[in-house]
Amino acid sequence: MENRTDTNQILRIEGLRVTYQSAYPVFVLLLLVYLFIMVSNIGLIALISVEKAIHKPMYLLFFNLPLNDVLSTTVVVPALLKDIFREESDRYISYVACVIQAYGIHMFSTSAHTILMIGLSIRLSHCSSTISNPFCDNPSLFKLSCENLLVNNVIGLFTSVVFWGISMSCIAFTYIKIAIVCVKSRNSALQSKAMKTCSTHLIVYLIILGCGMTAIVLHRFPAYAELGKVTSVLFYVIPSALNPVIYGLQTKEIRQWLQQIPWKRKVIPES
Repeated sequence: MENRTDTNQILRIEGLRVTYQSAYPVFVLLLLVYLFIMVSNIGLIALISVEKAIHKPMYLLFFNLPLNDVLSTTVVVPALLKDIFREESDRYISYVACVIQAYGIHMFSTSAHTILMIGLSIRLSHCSSTISNPFCDNPSLFKLSCENLLVNNVIGLFTSVVFWGISMSCIAFTYIKIAIVCVKSRNSALQSKAMKTCSTHLIVYLIILGCGMTAIVLHRFPAYAELGKVTSVLFYVIPSALNPVIYGLQTKEIRQWLQQIPWKRKVIPES
């Protein structure tokens, strides 16, 4: 008899496989990184919210970046921290909660892409109850099924290639336009600023691209499952930690505000 999808089913999450000796260092490292991400990104959100001098369209768009970093990391890291000291056989999540977590993780693609991919996965019946990943995501959901997954794999790879291709094309076009402006202006200060901004942005983008594409590819190769798990975690942790440092400290108004932080008391000269 075909096993139909049961929304009340309890799933087991494999999680990160760490030894007893390495559990504490991994927990402390993840916790410190998570706290840094929360403090730095929430700090930027608060600054942009209360500082009227930077209530400009550019900063309203910039406001979205730390907000996304906070939400995406919160979806992933606390659950990882909770499961590190648990035995693999004791790591459970309900099917509904798993679908919600998967949607939260993929919310940084376009909404239509996320709804399409999650929809293709939850329509499947499944004969397994093990999530072969540190957290629930779309590939983990459709791996629960024993049906033919050709449609999911083809559409998943196709849409990933399309959206990554559009993203890379837009960035390449932007860089070319910036390069043209710099060459025409022959302004050394402008060229230096453009190089500094673009190089740091490119580093973060390449890290995101590398981790994201590696995780997508390794999901299809069970022999490299453990490497795929680590890569998928890094995809949500490293950019979220680097973004507030790179974009926050490189923004002139934010840097100037940090130089005038409240605890630098103004010394009033004695009369």
